[in-house]
Amino acid sequence: MKKTLLALAVAGIATSAFADNKQETSGDNIEHITILSHTDKLRTEAGSTTLLTEVELEKFEYDDIHRILSKVPGVNIREEDGYGLRPNIGFRGVTPERSKKITIMEDGVLIGPSPYSASAAYYFPVPTRMTAVEVFKGPAAIKHGPQTVAGALNFVTRQVPEFTEGGIDIARGTDGYQKVHGHFGSVVNNVGFLVEGVNLKADGFKELDGGGNTGFDKNDLLAKFNYQLTNDGVDHTFGLKLSYADEKSDETYLGLTDADFAENPYRRYAATQPALMDTKHQQVMLSHNMSDDNLSMTTRVYRHDYERAWLKLSKLVGSQASLSAILANPEKYEREYAVISGTQNSVESGSTTHYLLMGTNDREYFSQGIQVDGNYDFSIQGVEHKLAFGVRLHEDEIERKHFTETYEMEDGFALKTAEEAVFTTTNIENTKALSVYIEDTVTLGNLTVSAGVRGESMDMYYTDKKDTDDWQKKKTTIWLPGVSGFYQLNDDSGLLFGVHQGFVPSSPKQAADIEVEKSVNYEFGGRFNDGITQFEAVAFFNDYSNLKESCGFSNCGIDEAIDQEFNGGEVDVYGLETQFSQRYPLNLQIDIPYGFVYTYTKGEFKTDFTSDFDQWGRVTSGDSLPYVPEHQFAFNIGLEASEWYTNLSIKNVSSMQERAGDLVDDNGEIIADGLNGVKTDSAITVDISAGYDFDQYGRIYLKIDNLLDEEKVVSRRPYGARPGKPRQVIFGYKYQF
Repeated sequence: MKKTLLALAVAGIATSAFADNKQETSGDNIEHITILSHTDKLRTEAGSTTLLTEVELEKFEYDDIHRILSKVPGVNIREEDGYGLRPNIGFRGVTPERSKKITIMEDGVLIGPSPYSASAAYYFPVPTRMTAVEVFKGPAAIKHGPQTVAGALNFVTRQVPEFTEGGIDIARGTDGYQKVHGHFGSVVNNVGFLVEGVNLKADGFKELDGGGNTGFDKNDLLAKFNYQLTNDGVDHTFGLKLSYADEKSDETYLGLTDADFAENPYRRYAATQPALMDTKHQQVMLSHNMSDDNLSMTTRVYRHDYERAWLKLSKLVGSQASLSAILANPEKYEREYAVISGTQNSVESGSTTHYLLMGTNDREYFSQGIQVDGNYDFSIQGVEHKLAFGVRLHEDEIERKHFTETYEMEDGFALKTAEEAVFTTTNIENTKALSVYIEDTVTLGNLTVSAGVRGESMDMYYTDKKDTDDWQKKKTTIWLPGVSGFYQLNDDSGLLFGVHQGFVPSSPKQAADIEVEKSVNYEFGGRFNDGITQFEAVAFFNDYSNLKESCGFSNCGIDEAIDQEFNGGEVDVYGLETQFSQRYPLNLQIDIPYGFVYTYTKGEFKTDFTSDFDQWGRVTSGDSLPYVPEHQFAFNIGLEASEWYTNLSIKNVSSMQERAGDLVDDNGEIIADGLNGVKTDSAITVDISAGYDFDQYGRIYLKIDNLLDEEKVVSRRPYGARPGKPRQVIFGYKYQF
């Protein structure tokens, strides 16, 4: 059982950003990650990559991917529900909205519900069951499309073991938090198997007017099988992966007025009582890996199905004001605010009648395809080449069946009326895509150079089921070249550089003549690692020829504008990513690992324009991108012995603008000032964790998130001020055999 952090570290496992992100495809580990030992301490691959190992993930036992990625430079995040149920993640200044501009994978396969047709990631894997998290930015992301402007995020699931092993993880915490996580695997007659299950739940930390939970209940089940054989010197591994996940969460998009937030940031209005998100996700993947001394090739056939229905407040019947306008100006919309907060009924004598219009966004997705990835090592005239190649034939689809129902506020309770549901949006978007990539890496003396190209060819189809004349077919083909390199100065240090073409596809609904999002991305930096101290600094510059943004409920909150895209013109995003780590031996029994991560990011519009997109408004050249913090800093320090450990994490994020320019009315008059308008709060978040290992009897751990219980506005999108998670205390027990 004994698997302490110190023991793993002494074994030569590099952690965090200083481990090598090289995928192996041998044996039973089709998505195995090779971790550098101290004998190969300096990473010489080009491009910005970060690996968070199982050791790193266990230090704080996070369930929230937002908190996990705080150790990765260049990541910008907009929190939403406090638990990370629906993450908003961006890299290098791209919009974090629903993580739609990064490529999200699980075991190297696209995991988003519909990554081409509707890339907003409403489904997200449970981080608790992952054994590693990989982040690729810059030219390192060329293998992982379709979104290549920012980068890629890959989750690595537990591998089928070579011997019998298993484990349990049980935890309880404040606000009704519970975690039950178990796994077991073995090999029987050359057939390996793994079964794993996770249940996460909490009552929620918000106080709902009228009573009720504001939490969630999530289940995630995984089964893997493999069979290995060797034929004529070639190793073969056949695999089957099955997974199922569901979630029910009492979540809403509705926040608070600033005054109510100041009084009690964790209040939730009575109008949100019926809110419910209900999701189901299934996955099937067949895989085959073959490898010999020079060639390794993996084929995957996959199918994902996802369905979700989210009931939430959309608007007030009888009011011309949006929910965001009501919460921004409660004095102006006193009657509407009173109905939302439950202090007045929908029907009041002598007052305008305001019913609650509850919208259910009912959607079904599928994503399927066949993908081949390979590596081939060869030599030409004494020069060693490492060739990486891949091809993927993919199809995905989203079918929307949105409808609204009428509720009545009566004596502080939101009650459903007898009126029938009204369907508002019924359409289908479908994409068939062929993508290929090839990248050759050669080493010439101290210089390692990688050059490659990615191709995407997409056939897209859209149809409105309510209006048979509203349909479209279009085709997009694009080639995305990239080159990167690493020059080794000495045994301990080197310089990296790279440039590549970035791309984000438009949705099938958008007109064929609408320009897609493209950028040319540059990076330059250096690494140092002498076996004790590790340091890396990378400067980046993303030159957008046309930045695009799209409306979703999470940022616009208007059903009529769903998937509408807006042009932002030329934009420059630049910044600096730095990270440092060191392990100091206090004595023969105790080590002190510590490190920091700092990111500076600046995004600027380069043209003047006025946009109907609420987060932009009337933009002047030089205005900053919304929801991009200029400064982010994280410091981590620990004490580790053979039987116990403790860790402290301090993260600071500067405030973020919530609108780039001024919001103006039809007459050009300023309604809201962009530069001096509302912003999120700058915040310092402190997390601590500790654990004690009882050897063969397991390990206990204690963790406290948001130790200082800091109250902060993390967002006002789409309706009103929303808080981060308050202090949460969790006590757990883990046992492995």
